[in-house]
Amino acid sequence: MHDEEAAPGRVTLADVAKEAGVSMPTVSKVLNGRPDVSRSTRARVERLLEANGYRRRPRTTAGPPLIELVFHELDSTWAIELIRGVESVARENQATVVLTRSGTRHRPAPDWLEGVLRRRPLGVVLVFSTLPADVRSRLRSAAIPFVVIDPAGDPDPDVPSVGSANWAGGLAATRHLTQLRHERIAIITGPEDMLCSLARLDGYRSALAMAGLETDPRLIRFGDFQVRGGFEHAMDLLDGPDRPTAVFAGSDLQALGVLEAARLKGLRVPRDLSVVGYDDVQLAQWSSPPLTTVHQPLRHMAQEAARMLFRPDDPGTGAQRIELATHLVTRQSTAEPGGG
Repeated sequence: MHDEEAAPGRVTLADVAKEAGVSMPTVSKVLNGRPDVSRSTRARVERLLEANGYRRRPRTTAGPPLIELVFHELDSTWAIELIRGVESVARENQATVVLTRSGTRHRPAPDWLEGVLRRRPLGVVLVFSTLPADVRSRLRSAAIPFVVIDPAGDPDPDVPSVGSANWAGGLAATRHLTQLRHERIAIITGPEDMLCSLARLDGYRSALAMAGLETDPRLIRFGDFQVRGGFEHAMDLLDGPDRPTAVFAGSDLQALGVLEAARLKGLRVPRDLSVVGYDDVQLAQWSSPPLTTVHQPLRHMAQEAARMLFRPDDPGTGAQRIELATHLVTRQSTAEPGGG
């Protein structure tokens, strides 16, 4: 059984198999996303299917349509915002959401791929920084639409994705601090192998240049977006007389770690140290003091990603990449040096 049909006047699957030099069962395996086909054979069969106008037939199920939302971690506070965004769109379309935790930030685990090919959801929303070519190929072969939400990366151009303006966010956070007359501004961004971390760092550097300030490599740290990482880097940065007067943290969680480090060092926020976070999760407004941060529209990103799954399958007109704006939210964790 397979889920493809030829357009009128086109060749049959038997013709495709003959032209590809493979058997009909091999063509069926490709159509159903089976793993036991070599990469070169899969690519050859898929090219012929596409060239001959085979259309994917939607799979029918007994229950409501299913959207699968896949994370590599579920213990981050921003995951809740993404879940709420996907769930709201699913509810509008009488669909059900299932959550899956799998893999690393770069790709889901192989066992997830085998499972989703069996479950055959209406579509998949993946929260990963990248999506490898073999995963994309097998999802497409099985007629499973997918969209990547990438607050942490920059997928290839042919991957439907939703992201946000990380460079602009880094610029806004740092300009806020330079406009408050801070000159020694540290940054604790995310992992060095994630493009969002580098984009926010570039925005930081640009803001310093606009203010006529030199970039001090000693004030640049690569963190992990978690509380402990922010705390440990801040303890080191704040140790000594030549400490920064402000810290831009690449996530609200890291900013909370900075606040705790400042407390242990006997520094008052914002009088002795200004702190800016990133994401604007709900926890940011309840920190002590409430956190100035860059609002990343996480729920809106998730809604846009889910909506892409319900749009007609028309790659000629459908948006492949949506990038949403960020903006600064000013609260009580920033002030001029010695102010507050």
